Amino acid sequence: MSYPPPPGNPSSPNPYPPQPPMPATPPPGAAVPPPVPAPWPPQAPPAGASGGGGGGRKALGSLLAVVGALLAIGGGALTAHAYSNAQQVVPNYEYGQVMWRDEPVDKVFPATLGGRGGYNGGLYDRKQVLWNRVGISPQTDCGKGLTRHTLKAAEDNGCKAVLRATYVDTTGNMVATVALVVLPGGPDGGGPKEKVVAAYEDKRDTEGAVAPYAVPGTLAAQWKDRNGAYVSAAYGENLPYVLGASIGSVDGHVAGVLPGEWGDYGGNDTDLESWHANAEDLVDLFRAHIDRLQTGDPR
Repeated sequence: MSYPPPPGNPSSPNPYPPQPPMPATPPPGAAVPPPVPAPWPPQAPPAGASGGGGGGRKALGSLLAVVGALLAIGGGALTAHAYSNAQQVVPNYEYGQVMWRDEPVDKVFPATLGGRGGYNGGLYDRKQVLWNRVGISPQTDCGKGLTRHTLKAAEDNGCKAVLRATYVDTTGNMVATVALVVLPGGPDGGGPKEKVVAAYEDKRDTEGAVAPYAVPGTLAAQWKDRNGAYVSAAYGENLPYVLGASIGSVDGHVAGVLPGEWGDYGGNDTDLESWHANAEDLVDLFRAHIDRLQTGDPR
């Protein structure tokens, strides 16, 4: 192929050098010569680049998978933590002020009491039972549940109610009536419950405190003579209660009147003190139960 001469004088020389002729098209069936290699060497891909981007996409996918797994684990742990928190029992100590009327009476007075001091010592364990409940009094008037000086002090300090239940010990020899005296709230020291306890302690030697509740058809059917008693304030300002118990003998034995020499040299006092001690032990068990009832853990 050649370029036409520039316009002007046709006889002027052609400024373009002659071009080589185009190669002839090979006839059909003839072998096609191999392509002529490019005059420049092939260039290496940039550092870090991958062919077609496939490796980069795989790396990014792996990273996203790891992040997703971590988020899933974190979310699962958060859910488990939230569920665990939801399962926790948070004590509501203020509930103690109203539980005497909100709890069923057979929860206020459990079917059995026992163990070693009540606190984590088998309070409700039937293998360690010391006392079995035989009846619950339907009467809640303060005048029906308490006697003498303890009653007067309770009424003077706004007594609301006295709940009672009768228990018999596992030997069948002792009978006791346990009482929950409901009073207005007040400070832990010097409040209504402390004043009632003080009135009992002033007359402890002769004060029966809790009126016996006889239960027909049981070992406590003839229960009336008290040999000992004990009264104590419940712990904590959210428990406006006085806890008490009177105790006697199933067979009607009257303490402190031992015959002859048995009553001499302090024998009668020792007899009475043993009954008071038994009443105190029972009140301690009942206090442990009230503490657990307040926190929702009457196991």
